[in-house]
Amino acid sequence: MKQQKGIPDLSIVIVNYNTRELLRACLGSIALSHKKNDRWEIIVVDNASSDGSPEEVKSLKSKVKSVKIHLITNKVNLGFAAANNRGIRASPGRYVLLLNSDAEVAPGTLGELIRYMDEHRDVGVLTCLVKLTDGSMDPACHRGFPTPWASLTYFIGLEKLFPSFRLFGQYHEGYKPMSEIHDVDCISGAFFFVRREVIDQVGLLDEAFFMYGEDIDWCYRIKEAGWGIQFYPGLSVLHKKHQSGLAHADESLRADTRKHFYDAMRLFYNKHYRYRYGWLLSSLVLLGIKLRSLL
Repeated sequence: MKQQKGIPDLSIVIVNYNTRELLRACLGSIALSHKKNDRWEIIVVDNASSDGSPEEVKSLKSKVKSVKIHLITNKVNLGFAAANNRGIRASPGRYVLLLNSDAEVAPGTLGELIRYMDEHRDVGVLTCLVKLTDGSMDPACHRGFPTPWASLTYFIGLEKLFPSFRLFGQYHEGYKPMSEIHDVDCISGAFFFVRREVIDQVGLLDEAFFMYGEDIDWCYRIKEAGWGIQFYPGLSVLHKKHQSGLAHADESLRADTRKHFYDAMRLFYNKHYRYRYGWLLSSLVLLGIKLRSLL
């Protein structure tokens, strides 16, 4: 792909909320991955942190010379989708990577993803193997859409019993060839590599999703627009999941987070499935979501 003068190949958007130490490690991993001729930039969007995160980013800006770092500060916590959208609007890159502040990229990963996307113009979104700290795969990086059947088999445990059986393994698509590059329905917003043309065509994240669900909604709209979404298992990123807030949260924050999760489930279903599956089934699904939120 011929480079356009003055336009970065990659804009990395990182939303941060009170994760100063994790953010430092995240930015450090990008700096270590960056090579001399790489044209990347980092856009940190801070959601009104109170732990000194903005000051940390400003300090790193003066120290890290290999890749340019921009800082956007919000006066209030706008939520994940809205904060990412601020970063995306400010990004000129040919590709945009949404990266969690609690993630660390492995050397070679970002450069290879750019190369692959340049050679596969029908692929709109790409992710890699997102590993948790125990070495296992983050299941959120490899998912099917939460249809009523997929959700039912997941929540009653059939997927866990038969993860490689297509009929019961649709929620996380465990029946697919995990050692090969392949299509998936949706991936995690923790590591979301997307083509600029896709954003221009489909639009930004839906800000009605404050926290959770915005990645599934975006993937659904992207697939509906005809773009491919792929999983590249030969490359990896570390996701220190649950270290960016919930692990040290008080009961009030945990309750708010749980509410956002079930609100997102309800919002996605109402937006995309309610009229597709009819009144009776939709009523049962929405009732199930309500009951699970009360457990």
